Amino acid sequence: MSADARAAESTPALRCRGVHKRFPHDVIALDGLDLEVPAGSFFGLLGPNGAGKTTLIRSVVGLNEPDAGEIAVFGHNALGPGGAPTRRIVGYAPQEIALDKFVQVQQLLELHGRYFGLERRDARDRAAEMLEQFDLTNKARAYANRLSGGMRRRLLLARALLHRPRLVILDEPTAGVDIELRQDLWSYIRRLHADGTTILLTTHYLDEADELCEQVAFIRDGRIAAEGEPDQLRERFGAPRLEDVYLQLVGR
Repeated sequence: MSADARAAESTPALRCRGVHKRFPHDVIALDGLDLEVPAGSFFGLLGPNGAGKTTLIRSVVGLNEPDAGEIAVFGHNALGPGGAPTRRIVGYAPQEIALDKFVQVQQLLELHGRYFGLERRDARDRAAEMLEQFDLTNKARAYANRLSGGMRRRLLLARALLHRPRLVILDEPTAGVDIELRQDLWSYIRRLHADGTTILLTTHYLDEADELCEQVAFIRDGRIAAEGEPDQLRERFGAPRLEDVYLQLVGR
């Protein structure tokens, strides 16, 4: 293996150092957070509402600007104007279902592909591929606001993956979906990871993290409170389930 290949393997998909973010009224969302997500890993970011998960993710994808600290994606600075190129290698499916209600489903995906640098034909072909993959082909000419909640959730994931990102960030991807769709999404995410994509998952379903993630980190009060492999964390905290680890860390 060449030196360049070894360096690429050892470079984390995501590295955060000393990240601070304060909102008005003295709300501290991130308080010197440090986090490292290995390349190729399936990594879970867990914690209660208000712990800082979404603020961190929005900082990684350029929707928030931290007050201090460093964020790098595969070794490249992700902050400020210089971070724009790194966003082409990140796919983001937010918790909130925010889709343009005036654009048809296939057009929405094609526009996303063009925004992220795909040629027109590649964007069109990739959109068709994603529609088929997520069982949305018969909704290609529908408007997003006419889709069911589960279909919109699938469309969010299709959009996040369309430009073939190396790091995929999924913020509560199965929130509010039925059991059948949840299993379908799990299956697709597993295949994506098996192909070498790094996955960063946030979820309130601790069984989901236990089932899918190779490593997890618990965030509390804007800092990482504990991290490791699920088995290691259960052993360290003397807990039979990740849910029990979580409850200990949040003081319940």
